[in-house]
Amino acid sequence: MLDDLPIRKIIHVDMDAFYASVEQLDNPELRGKPIAVGGGGKRGVISAASYEARKFGVKSAMSGRLAEKLCPELIFVKTNFERYKEVSQKIRKIFLNYTDLVEPLSLDEAYLDVTQNKIGMPSASIIAQQIRQRIFENTGLTASAGISINKFVAKIASDYNKPNGQKTVNPEDVLEFLEALDIRKFYGVGKVTAEKMYHKGIFTGKDLKSKSLEYLTENFGRSGGYYYHIVRGIHTSEVKPNRTRKSLAAERTFSENLSSEIFMLEKLEHIAEEVSRRLHKSKVSGKTITLKIKYSDFTLQTRSKTLPYFVSDKAIILETAKDLLYQEKLNNSVRLLGISLSNLNNEATKNKPTEKEKKSVSVQLKFEF
Repeated sequence: MLDDLPIRKIIHVDMDAFYASVEQLDNPELRGKPIAVGGGGKRGVISAASYEARKFGVKSAMSGRLAEKLCPELIFVKTNFERYKEVSQKIRKIFLNYTDLVEPLSLDEAYLDVTQNKIGMPSASIIAQQIRQRIFENTGLTASAGISINKFVAKIASDYNKPNGQKTVNPEDVLEFLEALDIRKFYGVGKVTAEKMYHKGIFTGKDLKSKSLEYLTENFGRSGGYYYHIVRGIHTSEVKPNRTRKSLAAERTFSENLSSEIFMLEKLEHIAEEVSRRLHKSKVSGKTITLKIKYSDFTLQTRSKTLPYFVSDKAIILETAKDLLYQEKLNNSVRLLGISLSNLNNEATKNKPTEKEKKSVSVQLKFEF
């Protein structure tokens, strides 16, 4: 009866400290040293940190100033996205030797569905080993991998034996693996949600699993259903080679904090122009416009408005962003402004898991992995 359910072997490949590793590869004098890609200058934000720098607590999205306090010997390197794209394309070609079902998440990570693969290999774990070896031979870089029955578990697993390692969560081990997991490790549970769960006595997957669908929906809204299903190993999202873009954005960090809304309007005009350019290039429009404001104390605020029609025109985006800026008084001087469009006209309708799909884990338990 359940033979038509999706049975998948998914690999999540994640390059190790990708931007920093490329810089160390290209510049031998940087090898073995703590480096940060980006983050230089008074207002810089780090894009990536080498493992040597991570030992000091340096990480991506951290201000360069703070990183330098944590690691006085830190070496700042300018970003070189063209080079990172070049290496990423080489890695992508390796993936395509095994399967056409490759879903890139960024330049340095991707999902692969190898249930049916080009080399006829029944073991997803062996395929992952081969891919990691070929990446090293072709680029000199290391990668880590997670292997399991769905994208959610594979992504979590890829973090376990970093750097230069892999972890397989076999079908019969999925439920036990998820129950033992710290709630902070669940992909999709952010810092704020984790704190909220802690206050409600939810510390592990087992704690989460003990809560009813009604309880989770009541306390976590629409995300409650997602948490209810993933802790039971139910995640039916397919690996999509042509991944649907969910939003498009542009933002600017200023060399000096802005206190006057007049000066902010000038900056918003340039940002709106860039967003409009990207929308036209991607041939998409959106209904929901969000203004992102980061204050000088690093607190973040977003203000959104959903229009009754799809837009990509700079003038409409700018006017809406202005309205959002004046919506309420600013809390402080501003270091960053951004505009994003979501609710795009390329988004497919999302369906909830069917009862058959919810039973897919029990079927995969019988599947040789």
